[in-house]
Amino acid sequence: MGAVTPLGMGMEQSWQGLCAGQSGVDWVTKFDTTGFRTRVAGQVKGFRAEDFLSEKMARRTDRFQHLALAAVDMALADANFKVTASLCERVGVSIGTTGGGLETTVHGQTMFMNGGRNEVTPFFVPMFLTYMASGQVSMRYGAKGPSLCSTTGCAAGTHALGDALRAIQHGEADVMLAGGAEAPIVPIILHSLGAIGASTARADDPKKASRPFDAHRDGFVPAEGAAALILEELGFALRRGARIYGEVIGYAATADAYHVTAPAPGGEGAVRCMRLALQDAGIGPSEIDYVNAHGTSTKLNDATETQAIKTVFGEHARAIPVSSNKSMLGHSLGASGAMEAVFTLLTMNHGIVPPTINLDTPDPECDLDYVPNVARKATVRTAISNSFGFGGINCVLVFRRLD
Repeated sequence: MGAVTPLGMGMEQSWQGLCAGQSGVDWVTKFDTTGFRTRVAGQVKGFRAEDFLSEKMARRTDRFQHLALAAVDMALADANFKVTASLCERVGVSIGTTGGGLETTVHGQTMFMNGGRNEVTPFFVPMFLTYMASGQVSMRYGAKGPSLCSTTGCAAGTHALGDALRAIQHGEADVMLAGGAEAPIVPIILHSLGAIGASTARADDPKKASRPFDAHRDGFVPAEGAAALILEELGFALRRGARIYGEVIGYAATADAYHVTAPAPGGEGAVRCMRLALQDAGIGPSEIDYVNAHGTSTKLNDATETQAIKTVFGEHARAIPVSSNKSMLGHSLGASGAMEAVFTLLTMNHGIVPPTINLDTPDPECDLDYVPNVARKATVRTAISNSFGFGGINCVLVFRRLD
């Protein structure tokens, strides 16, 4: 696994920050946010594309592709796996994103409209295309199996992992390089998320802006980053002696068919999705030890997700730790599900549940165990990770330790 997040370069640095309850949210420094509702974001600090790519390649690719390539590079090193000529046709790619090359799109359009048409890069098209993170990963490592891209908003990273799982289950690949990448911190996106009231208006302490399940939450914190996981068919992994963090045992995707931004009442679509994922895993609700919540810090999402968890798990819901990584990372849209998959697996391996920070005033509608403010030791053998997106998109993965 590999990750590039607002908490650090690499999976381990990010994990240590999560366990310490640190926030990666800060004031936006890339452009002037005067007059914006939202002026904070989860930015990846100190990232240099040239540390992973040649200067020439870095100029010809967008930041979201840089982040994706870095995360996959880290994951392959962590897996001690190389795509060889004998394996390449059985190795695929599946990378999710919401907006693709947003920095390229905004910069190119600005140049074009201001009379600098000849200064727009000739690589504009492959730089902005959403599926080109998968394409660039495929070309960089020589992966000739399925090349897939999910663009399902906040669920894209989770859908990408689910698609990777299905490709392996259906015999289309033995290994999938899967994850999500997003670089959405550009003026028009930050302004627009604020204009529809989705993102926070908090303007005192950036570290306090993302506060899932807290009574004073007022919207999510936009963020950037990437995460990648090397998914392998179990027999293949065992034969090569791979270190295995866990097993993906269940996956489901549903739609609310209800509203462009609001979740269905009672979390009906989320309920069906969690139940179908458990059914796909062949386990019952009582076997889940942890829920990595979507937990965006919006009024509707957090209350609806809470209600959905209680519907699915019944009395067992009171005994399950539920926490939101977004309280510390912000919401990296299409990358968030992949990041949360990485941290769910680390939770299982380390026996530590990261906290939900900034949970200072409990909301009566959000009355589960959200592991407030301080990480907790716990035995987690089986866990689920939830992702829900605009348009009523729901996606759930189930993970199990391979003891």
